[in-house]
Amino acid sequence: MAAVLEVEVGGPVERDVEEVDLSHLSPEERWRVEHARMHAKHRGHEAMHAEMVLILIATLVVAQLLLVQWKQRHPRSYNMVTLFQMWVVPLYFTIKLYWWRFLVIWVLFSAVTAFVTFRATRKPLVQTTPRIKPEDAMDFGISLLFYGLYYGVLERDFAEMCADYMASTIGFYSASGMPTKHLSDSVCAVCGQQIFVDVNEEGIIENTYRLSCNHVFHEFCIRGWCIVGKKQTCPYCKEKVDLKRMFSNPWERPHVMYGQLLDWLRYLVAWQPVIIGLVQGINYVLGLE
Repeated sequence: MAAVLEVEVGGPVERDVEEVDLSHLSPEERWRVEHARMHAKHRGHEAMHAEMVLILIATLVVAQLLLVQWKQRHPRSYNMVTLFQMWVVPLYFTIKLYWWRFLVIWVLFSAVTAFVTFRATRKPLVQTTPRIKPEDAMDFGISLLFYGLYYGVLERDFAEMCADYMASTIGFYSASGMPTKHLSDSVCAVCGQQIFVDVNEEGIIENTYRLSCNHVFHEFCIRGWCIVGKKQTCPYCKEKVDLKRMFSNPWERPHVMYGQLLDWLRYLVAWQPVIIGLVQGINYVLGLE
């Protein structure tokens, strides 16, 4: 061994830490030597470390301000880029850290979502196109916890995109401007189906909900529009929806809180790694270690 490591009651005393041969040491002694090397490497770098912390804080604040402005001024491009980040960033870490189980679930989820998205973007829109129920998405997310949170964010963003496209295709909704069709009292503007089914007609009897603007929708259609689709306006006339009135039952409000949690999580997953990478790049350019 190139050097001797003495251990006393007070702790390890290093004679020449850099020359110690770690292969002949026990795991505990090896950890002590590596710990001592780290302290020796960063000794006298307190000012540099403080500068790195300031760069981190400043970058976080500036990035947050820019993201908020981007979201307010150009929400569509912000949501599309955020969705792409949510889909790709975890895949990078999954492959890098060999999380194969997560990768398998990611592939299965992507395949199912691609199928639903494909069906939602066809013209003419088929009547059997899947309809997203917010209760199912919420229960799935709570049951699977971390997996559910991540895939809940992705599913919600894809559901928002599909809901926009499907509603625009039906014609009772337009993201900008007036809808292309006139809405009658017997049609739901979200799904385009009849709200009330006659005695001689085939269909499912569903609960309805009337907004303050007097437009009537299927209950789970308008709830999915507001919770999953992240819209707080009437699909037809754009009048603001009173969510407190819609969810007057206290047991239903966790759905809204869960949606807010997903919004925070999408920022954490999609943009936090980018900001940290930007901070590391600044530190590298400035020669900080």
